[in-house]
Amino acid sequence: MKRTTLLHNPTAGDNDFSKKELLKIIKKEGFECEYASVKEEGWDEFEEKTDFLIIAGGDGTVRRAAKALMQRKRLDKQFPLALLPHGTANNIATALQIEGHPKDIIPHWHHYKLQPFDIGRVHGVRDDLFFLEAFGYGIFPRLMKVMDKIEGDIGDTAEEKLKAARAVLLEIVQTYEARPCTIVADGVEHSGNYIMVEVMNIRSIGPNLVLAGTADPGDGCLDVVMVSEASRNKFESFLLSRINDEDKEFSFSTIRAKKVKIFWDGKDAHADDERLKLEKPVEVEIEVLPDMLQFMITES
Repeated sequence: MKRTTLLHNPTAGDNDFSKKELLKIIKKEGFECEYASVKEEGWDEFEEKTDFLIIAGGDGTVRRAAKALMQRKRLDKQFPLALLPHGTANNIATALQIEGHPKDIIPHWHHYKLQPFDIGRVHGVRDDLFFLEAFGYGIFPRLMKVMDKIEGDIGDTAEEKLKAARAVLLEIVQTYEARPCTIVADGVEHSGNYIMVEVMNIRSIGPNLVLAGTADPGDGCLDVVMVSEASRNKFESFLLSRINDEDKEFSFSTIRAKKVKIFWDGKDAHADDERLKLEKPVEVEIEVLPDMLQFMITES
């Protein structure tokens, strides 16, 4: 019998995503399962005899678990990760093509393959800064700032929250001042005035917006997506199409690289869902750390 630990965000769920319901489904499938709430101290003290870890929550919960795993010594046991997505955007689960109800996902854990997942490391802001989804400047950190202020007024369902975020982002794009930015990707400079620069590890960001359609989190590269002043109207059209649930194809200026240097003349920055508070513009260096995590992928 395989042993596992459920790392659960109890605030991310409703009744069918409760501790009781999830443990019931997991144990019914023949797994021996311990429980840890990521809201309580000591949740990251993993037992060596554990075969794999289950992350139950949204993108923020995945990031919290990843941070705990990255702090382990290289000689410590590295645990495969099973994912039960239950957040608003679930960009990481979408990148791994994991979707559905826990009762449909869990039975497939008996047969799986491991998918390597890279991590982006950021130097120049603080020592431990990393990202699973994206690090960037401009309109997305500004969106986070606005959404924090109106959080109670944007609806209850994931669909309502995503639609509200896209509408707010459209307003920001229409008025956001483009900033000078110097980007050096694998030694090649790409400078200009941009409303957005995102260094992406996966395809989508924020409210399920696919900006790097060919990004692969296990390929050892990062995708640098840039929206210049000249592309502002194009990005507005992209957002309108997503707000109206239209499936039009859009692509933006993208560079694939392993190492990136950025100097953004401004202070709007983020790493995943964390808005960074910069005192002044700083130059950052970003590198990809290959195969830092291993996710369990099944055939559903």
